[in-house]
Amino acid sequence: MAIAQNRKAFHDYFVEERYEAGIALEGWEVKAVRAGRAQINDAYVIVRDGALWLIGAHISPLATASTHVAPDPARRRKLLLHAVEIRRLVGKIEQRGYTLIPLDLHFKQGRIKAEVALAKGKLKHDKRASEREKEWQREKQRLLRPR
Repeated sequence: MAIAQNRKAFHDYFVEERYEAGIALEGWEVKAVRAGRAQINDAYVIVRDGALWLIGAHISPLATASTHVAPDPARRRKLLLHAVEIRRLVGKIEQRGYTLIPLDLHFKQGRIKAEVALAKGKLKHDKRASEREKEWQREKQRLLRPR
């Protein structure tokens, strides 16, 4: 079940590989995500000190958040992957044009996971070509639909 999706990702990038990562969250963040108060539209993933960090994800705190916690909605959050996977991703990111982007946040067995993709940026003509392809698919469905 998806909590938050990055719909812009497929418009701006060619998604090549997908990985599922855990996220290190604080207690108030878990409650806010369960309430559907997370956005990852402008989020991206960086590698620092051999770890993956989710930057730009915004989790709005609930009004009932604890009084002794100072919530920071846009803080960096660590993504949890096996060391082998991180090394493989670092090797691919160092290639020209590749980046890591979050695709969605979802629940898996009661835990909050992030789907992260290794992607290559689209150029303007690539975006136009994929838009034409989508339009053609819609038109084809419209023509094939029984009346």
